[in-house]
Amino acid sequence: MKRKPHRNRRGLFVGAVLGAVVGYFAGRALGSPGIGIILGTLAGSALLYRINPGPWNLP
Repeated sequence: MKRKPHRNRRGLFVGAVLGAVVGYFAGRALGSPGIGIILGTLAGSALLYRINPGPWNLP
């Protein structure tokens, strides 16, 4: 039986928020916080969408 990778909306949201915060500070250090926020949001949400931070409700 083939296992499907975990994907959930909570990981998408948490990744977007964390990625935006980290991207802001990285972008500010490089001189463009706006671009850092955008790239951080995309990278963080893509990463945490695949890595499941935990189920909402356990069966």
